[in-house]
Amino acid sequence: MMQRTQDREEVTIDLDPVRSDLQVGAVAAPRSCYGVQVLVAGRRKQWRDEINGQIRRAGYSAISVDSAVDALTVLVLGLPVDVLVTDAELHGSLGLSELAAEARALRPNLGIVVACDSAVNDCADLVPADALLISSLGEEEAVASSVREAMAARAG
Repeated sequence: MMQRTQDREEVTIDLDPVRSDLQVGAVAAPRSCYGVQVLVAGRRKQWRDEINGQIRRAGYSAISVDSAVDALTVLVLGLPVDVLVTDAELHGSLGLSELAAEARALRPNLGIVVACDSAVNDCADLVPADALLISSLGEEEAVASSVREAMAARAG
């Protein structure tokens, strides 16, 4: 009969408890097993592609839809979404303000970022009070930094 031998290495086990950067009782933003998921709703494909690129370069995952109805469908189906990034110029049977209200009703902790192609002041009346408003014409990574800001607002 053949006998198997295994090399055994000496292993040191650290019995100290795991350390965390969070304070006791601190609340972290819940994340899905998929990481941070961003839902991008915009009527123009080129805009959606640009925003998706920014979001992916920031290390997040993105789901793109071309209408507010489709965005609401994603939320109703229960797909994991942490932040909604939408174009202020969404058209159709469901506009931006209705989308934001319905999204907030379905997911109270959902971060909402609204990108406006024109001057930000022109879009301010369309945007819910708790949403972040940014100019699409601004800096290259404005949307990605706003997604981070929306995630921080959810956690705090």
